Amino acid sequence: MPDIVIAFFSLGLLAGLLKSDLKVPKSVYQTLSILLMLILGLKGGLALHGKFELSMLSTLLPVAGLGLLIPLLCYPFLRKLVCLTIDDAASISAHYGSVSAGTFAVVITLVEKAGMPLNSETTLYLVMLELPAIVLMLWLHRKFSGHKEKVGILREALTSRGVILLGGGVLIGYLYGPSGLGPLTPVLLDGFKSMLALFLLEMGLCTAKICNPLPWQHWRLMLFAAFVPFALAWIGIGMALMLKLPAGSALVLAGLTASASYIAAPAAIQASIPKANIGLAMLAALGITFPINVIIGIPVYKRWVEAVGAN
Repeated sequence: MPDIVIAFFSLGLLAGLLKSDLKVPKSVYQTLSILLMLILGLKGGLALHGKFELSMLSTLLPVAGLGLLIPLLCYPFLRKLVCLTIDDAASISAHYGSVSAGTFAVVITLVEKAGMPLNSETTLYLVMLELPAIVLMLWLHRKFSGHKEKVGILREALTSRGVILLGGGVLIGYLYGPSGLGPLTPVLLDGFKSMLALFLLEMGLCTAKICNPLPWQHWRLMLFAAFVPFALAWIGIGMALMLKLPAGSALVLAGLTASASYIAAPAAIQASIPKANIGLAMLAALGITFPINVIIGIPVYKRWVEAVGAN
């Protein structure tokens, strides 16, 4: 049986396809997304508490490099084969180079349930992969489209909600440790899976809304969104093998590289590339790639990681 949180995603998807009046209030969804990103950051900080060493940078910097590599691979493919405009190709490349906090939450839950070994800095992979693709594609878009202004790109990325919450959570968790966070543990850390279940219920509803009916005129993009996660997962697995990561960390990295952002990237893109069609990005990232990853992809990536003999 899939993890229980996947059942909540499937329930939301079914309810949406059946055109049920089930709705998660927007304020509740926004609260859940804030709490999930904060808790993920706190978990990463707790894992590093008393354990951080400069040697960890030898893993974290190559992981961050994937955030530059993946959009550079996606952009020409989206321009030449999917036939997107410069604006939309840059937008969707940024979404796929960045990562999905929801997918990360699902894969880290699976890893912990399976008892797979993890490096203490694994949660930081999410933080390291959040920024580079967004910054790179905003810069490249301005270069390709002939825009001269460069002010504000880095600031936009660094001050995005996801980066502030993840980075701030890591810092708080690292500084305060288990004892300092003790009063918050029952509500935040122990309630993580319940919050994730409700978040995925809303993701299922959103997926059904985006994909019903399917916009067949964008069939090239839909094929890209359906198949590229499996190729990108191998980039993550390959990096994990190069870095000799334990199996749990390898699976997390595969899940992240296979994912696409639908929280941080849309906000940055809407502000910086106003002509980009965010609906297309949401169709690909949330409507197709996200459900494929959480329902099919992550179990497949787990088998691949085990097959290649990650430590």
